[in-house]
Amino acid sequence: MRAYRFDSFDDLSALRLREEADPRPQRGEVLVRVHAVSLNYRDLAMLLGRYPRKCVPGLIPLSDAAGEIVAVGEGVTAFQAGDRVIGAFHPRWFGGEMPSTIAADSYGAESDGWLCELKALSQEAVVRMPDGLSYEEACALPCAGLTAWTALAGPTPIRAGHTVLVQGSGGVSIFALQLARAVGATVIATTSSAAKADQLKAMGAAATVNYAEDPQWGKAVRALTGGRGVDRVVEVGGPGTIAQSLRAVALGGEIASIGFLSTDNPGIDFFQLKMSGASFRNITVGDRAALLDLCRAVTASGLKPVIDRVFAFEDAHDAFRRLESGAHLGKIVIRIAG
Repeated sequence: MRAYRFDSFDDLSALRLREEADPRPQRGEVLVRVHAVSLNYRDLAMLLGRYPRKCVPGLIPLSDAAGEIVAVGEGVTAFQAGDRVIGAFHPRWFGGEMPSTIAADSYGAESDGWLCELKALSQEAVVRMPDGLSYEEACALPCAGLTAWTALAGPTPIRAGHTVLVQGSGGVSIFALQLARAVGATVIATTSSAAKADQLKAMGAAATVNYAEDPQWGKAVRALTGGRGVDRVVEVGGPGTIAQSLRAVALGGEIASIGFLSTDNPGIDFFQLKMSGASFRNITVGDRAALLDLCRAVTASGLKPVIDRVFAFEDAHDAFRRLESGAHLGKIVIRIAG
């Protein structure tokens, strides 16, 4: 098979395509022919030295994929050849408390990921694709889709009448917009682009705020809610956006902390945090049980993941460059097999 590996994390030229032996499924494993993979900011963060966890060079990158099972190992009963599946972002987090192996299982950082033609893995590390989705659409679900789902669920699930703030137009934010609208919630989105603002409104955002033009965008968001604030902030910016998120969130609302897109780190005002009255919940994508819930919701609602661009397997470097440019809206996908 063909597979990409990062020989180092010096620059994108270290991502090299090579020929490798085809994997074979062992007992309890399935062999997946990978049809499509999608990129997340974490994949770029490893290359840029911004990933907050250990990264091992020499691994196959990318965590999100969709494909077809072409063979099964001894003892496999959950799947058979021909089944269409997606990989779980955390291959050994099935439900309940997060396992202690969570870091070592991290695709692309400490274990081989999915930017390859074939992958053998446990039958418990995949779930069936939702009906009605293409491989290119389905490969967007394991990280971005599930992260948005987890951010909107939790102790107080978002429902009709709630207001949700999403930041930007990346994969998690777009999924959060779609999922929140599916349950009747109102969505406000931030962006730095007038063109993207129009696209976000076309997808169902009730209003947008341009954070480049208004550095105090948290106050602008609060004003859009009549001074009450939003019930949930899907916080993907991290250190550079948390202060404004605290200004935007309602008393008793929640900030679902997900990403670290921003590089600025002005620090958090303790008293602002205290006086916000909001709860702060750290999101680490989600477990297998939640992924199954998401797939059922996608099928029931007819939700279609928003794909920015699909690149050929041979053009993987261009896909990374597209992600780094920040010009995308939705998910960037690499098609591996037709």
